[in-house]
Amino acid sequence: MMLPEAPTAAVDLRHLLEQTGVLQVLDEMDRELVGLRPVKQRIREIAAFLVVDRVRRELGLTSTRPVLHMAFLGNPGTGKTTVALRMATVLHRLGYIRRDHLVVASRDDLVGQYVGHTAPKTKEVLKRAMGGVLFIDEAYSLYRPENERDYGQEAIEILLQVMENERENLVVILAGYKDRMERFFSQNPGLRSRVAHHIEFPDYTLEELVEIGELMLRQLNYVLDDEARRAFHRYVVCRMRLPNFANARSIRNAIDRMRLRQALRLCEQAGPVTAEDLCRITAEDILKSRVFQEWEAQEGLTPRPARRGDAAQTPPEVLS
Repeated sequence: MMLPEAPTAAVDLRHLLEQTGVLQVLDEMDRELVGLRPVKQRIREIAAFLVVDRVRRELGLTSTRPVLHMAFLGNPGTGKTTVALRMATVLHRLGYIRRDHLVVASRDDLVGQYVGHTAPKTKEVLKRAMGGVLFIDEAYSLYRPENERDYGQEAIEILLQVMENERENLVVILAGYKDRMERFFSQNPGLRSRVAHHIEFPDYTLEELVEIGELMLRQLNYVLDDEARRAFHRYVVCRMRLPNFANARSIRNAIDRMRLRQALRLCEQAGPVTAEDLCRITAEDILKSRVFQEWEAQEGLTPRPARRGDAAQTPPEVLS
């Protein structure tokens, strides 16, 4: 089969990426987001595909707009919402959405409590997101087949219709745990068929979580001294082994509590404090966390109050 005759114009795709600012977004994502290597690679691939698609349409080689709805699969705190924000910027700069705009929604935003309540709620969220990206977190919670009186199916049917009929005006990203999302798609094949890109978000490694924590602290103008850095490393190891661990979200919560303990320590100590004191997180601010006692209880160790020097004496098996 002969290929259609194409115009002879040549296009510098790399220059187009730079000109639209997409390359800048991708480079910033590489620089500013810790880990997520396979996710960053997929976003680069999607951006490259969309640049090529845009040029092909401009040259008359194709006329069909690609399906852009996506599924972000991964555990809590793995950067799904953050990457969705960057994805919205990429889509906007390449002209696939009108606004660099992301609306984050959950079941509570879409599903009503009584008959006739769900459709207006869902349509209102869709209206706010139109022209941009709608990010639905824990999308599987929309479907509860065990409850015959649940109205989530109505929201799904409206969503399906809009994803098909308004795909030039709206990109939908469905997000949640991988296993639950797979089950959700198997129960709602119409949704699966409308999602073009399934991107898996891996859990962060220990080293990445420590780096994320130190980055968060720097952004808040805090620093860890050497002993505090060892204590923080130990904290992350213990927290990763406890229930309800949520990757970077747990690290952010831990930093908030460190700051609370630091503030209390400074207010209770006698004498003036310096700017350096206000910026420094000490091992004491970390070791007072109940995470250490919970971990010791879980591992069958004898709990004892944390004390200074613990971070330097962390057992090798804890740091492994």
